[in-house]
This record gives sequence, C-alpha cells and structure tokens, in this order.
Amino acid sequence: MENQKKTTNSLARRMGISLICGLAAGLLLMMLRENLNSSGQEAVWKTINSILFQDITAAGAEKDLGLFYILGQLFIRSLQLVIVPMVFTSITLAIGQISDTRALGRISFKTIGGFLVCSAMALVLACGAGYMIYSAGLFNIQVDGLEGQAGSTGANPLNVILSVVPSNVAATFSSNTSVLAIVFLAVTLGLCMNALGEERTSVLKKLITEINDIVVVFLNYVVTKFGPIAIFVLLSRTFAIYGIHHLKPAMTYVVATTILLLAFLFVGYPLFVAASTRLNPFKFASKILKVAVFGFSTSSSAATLPLNVKTTVEELGVDEKIASFVLPLGMTINMNGTAIMQVVATLFIAGCAGYDVTFGQLVVVALLVLIASVGTPAAPGAGAIILFTILSGLGYVNDSALLAYSLILAINRPIEMLLTALNVVGDSAASIYVAKSEGMLDETKYNA
Repeated sequence: MENQKKTTNSLARRMGISLICGLAAGLLLMMLRENLNSSGQEAVWKTINSILFQDITAAGAEKDLGLFYILGQLFIRSLQLVIVPMVFTSITLAIGQISDTRALGRISFKTIGGFLVCSAMALVLACGAGYMIYSAGLFNIQVDGLEGQAGSTGANPLNVILSVVPSNVAATFSSNTSVLAIVFLAVTLGLCMNALGEERTSVLKKLITEINDIVVVFLNYVVTKFGPIAIFVLLSRTFAIYGIHHLKPAMTYVVATTILLLAFLFVGYPLFVAASTRLNPFKFASKILKVAVFGFSTSSSAATLPLNVKTTVEELGVDEKIASFVLPLGMTINMNGTAIMQVVATLFIAGCAGYDVTFGQLVVVALLVLIASVGTPAAPGAGAIILFTILSGLGYVNDSALLAYSLILAINRPIEMLLTALNVVGDSAASIYVAKSEGMLDETKYNA
C-alpha cells in the first residue's frame, strides 16, 4: 500500500512538472512565433514548425518531420486503442457483479441524478453569467478575415436517442465514437449474464475479465511511462501553433469561458462533493488534480478514462464496481464543461450575428445544450463541432453567425482542453456520491 502511494505521488508530481514546463515552453514558443513573423523572419518559424509541430497528415506536409506531433499522436492513439474494449469489459463486469436488479436500478438512478445535478449547476452558472455579458454588449464584435463555414451539418439533437441502440454490432465496435451504443451493449450483456447465472456464463465472464486485466496492464504502462512526456509535448505544441491574432478578436469569449470553467472546476465540484457526501472536498480536489491535468493535456475524456478509473478507485476509495459503471457512462453523457462552453459560445455567436436572445430562448439554449452535450463524442474538438447542431436548432445560421462560428472553431482548442478537465473531474465526483450513498466508499482511502 505504501509503495502504491509513493508511485501515485511520483506520477502526480511528474505530471505537475510536465504541465508547468509545457505551458512555459508553449508560451515562449508562441512569443517566438509572433516575434519572428513580425520581424520578417517567417521562413525561420516555418522551419521550426516543420521540424517540431507540423501535422504530418495535412495536405502539403509530405516532407515535414513534425516530431512533437508524432510523439503526441502516438500517445493519444495508444490510449484510443483500448477505449472500446475497456468501456465494454468494465461495464459488462460491473453489471454482471451486481446480481440484485433493484440495487442496479438504484445505482443507475443515482448516477443519472448526480449527472443531472452537476449539469443543472453548470447550466445555471453559464446561462446567468453568459447572459449578463451578452446583455452588456460585450459579445457584439465584428469578425473579419474569416470565411464562413458550416463545420458540420445541423441535425435534430434527439438523434442521440436513436444512436443508443445500434443496428450493427461489428460497426459499433469498429468506432471510438459509438460509446453510447457500446454502453448499451455492455449493460445488455451484463444483465443477460446475470439472468443466465454463474454456471452458464463462467467461461465468458473469465474471458471478459482477462481482457479487462490486459487492458489495465497496458494502460498503466502507457500512462506511467509516457504520460508526463506526452503532457509536455501536447501542451507545448498546442500553444506553439496558435498565434495571438487568433485570440484577439474574441478575447471576451475566451476570458469569460475560462473563468466560468475554472470557477466550476475549483468551486462547483468540491461543493457538490461536500454537499452530497459530507466528505472533505479538499481531499477530493488534491487527489483528482492529476486527472484534471491529464484531461487538460490530452483534450480527450476517452483518453483520460484509464487514469480516472485508477485514481477514483485506488486513491478516492470508490468501489471498483461503481467506478467501472459510473465513469465510462459519465464519459459519454456527463459533459458539464462542454455544456458551459456551448452556452457561452452560443450567446457569443448570437451577439456577433445580431440575434436577440430572450429569457425563453435562453431556456431553449440550455435544453438544447443539455441534449447535444450528451451526444458529444469524448474526443478532442468534438464540442465545437456539435455546437453547430445547437445553432441550427435555434436558427442562428446567417452569414455573420457562420463567421463567428468559424472563429470559435479557430480559437477553441485551449478552451476544449480546459473543458475536458471539467468533464472528467465531474465523472469522478458523481462516482464518489453514488459510492457513498451505497455504502461502497472506502473512506480510509479517501481521507488518506
């Protein structure tokens, strides 16, 4: 136990150092980029970018090295490789181990309830603060120098309901974006295994358990050995490829969204944990910090899931059966950070495009955001893409709105990183609430 705690503290310390170094290096590189480009030395920056940061999959990048891009993508892909087997096996085993159907229904009800409470808190904060900024006219800016783009085809947000039940099992397992369908299949298989009994499903259960064990070993190795390096590479590259000119036109949106996200991360979630469990919220905040850092660096809830499960079970004391059910489900439907961003972005676009937003329309915005965020894939950049669904539902699709939306797509990467941190921390907070209410929380571990 002592060795495990030392290893955990060492990983958290290394991730913290990587975060600070990555941010510092990224900001210095951003300043270097601006200095070189403004002094007529664009060719020097182009060479640096070609060697270190260039996306080698982009058109025209056939001769670039993109070392930081390659390292970052190898790490992200290593994590994405096991998203489907991890979600499927962990939820199947969690359901299969809860033989009492009433207990399963109770846990499911509490999980959804915890998610909804957090989402309601996030939406109230975002709608209240965002509407005040919108009413003050701070979002009424002129967006120039961008071409309008749709980014995604508008769709009815209720389509997410249809995506829960897949029509093809093989197609579902071949895509990392069909997580809701995978959750449905895992829950269904777990319930069927319960119905058939231990004797008739022992071989299948053993197979699923062994696959899950292999996934856990692989993920532990990737996270502990390469996680800190990847955090530095991902952060420094993200800030290096952004110019100041991207941020200036929408600084109000960036600053407002950042403040709201940080407020909910450092105040909202600890309050939720304290109010729902009567536990020390500072213990939660200190232990979950490395998960937030990891989510911030990777900008992917799915990539952060393995570390979140490890931390929530081993350090926060949540029973593995609860964590294995709540966390993968939360990764799919509990998107509080995404909801905050989408509300503020919608009001920003409405202000830029000259749309009047009434209180009634604000309620509609909140409901659309809640539904759309449930269907947002747990992948980098997905929140800004799904945003177009909300704009279409509200009718915010004139030329000015598309220009403002284009700006959101251009500048939203740092925001996406921060909102991912919120999403993953919210999943852990909900699992603590569920575990505490079910008497399945090891408070000795939590308070250690």
